[in-house]
Amino acid sequence: MTRPVKSSPNLSQKASSDREARLAREAAALRANLHKRKQQVRARATKAPEDEEGGDVPRPASMRDPHRAES
Repeated sequence: MTRPVKSSPNLSQKASSDREARLAREAAALRANLHKRKQQVRARATKAPEDEEGGDVPRPASMRDPHRAES
């Protein structure tokens, strides 16, 4: 026995426009976040930890090379 296909709810004109506006805001926020994250990655790639004042900066354990012997 097959189940009947449920149709999406019928939204009023205002509810439909509110939903579209919300989806547009969410999409814009996701794009802005993506651009921000890409800028952060680019900034980290161009600015090596050795270039900073203070010399060699210890890295968190999650970023250490597991094949390299610790000194």
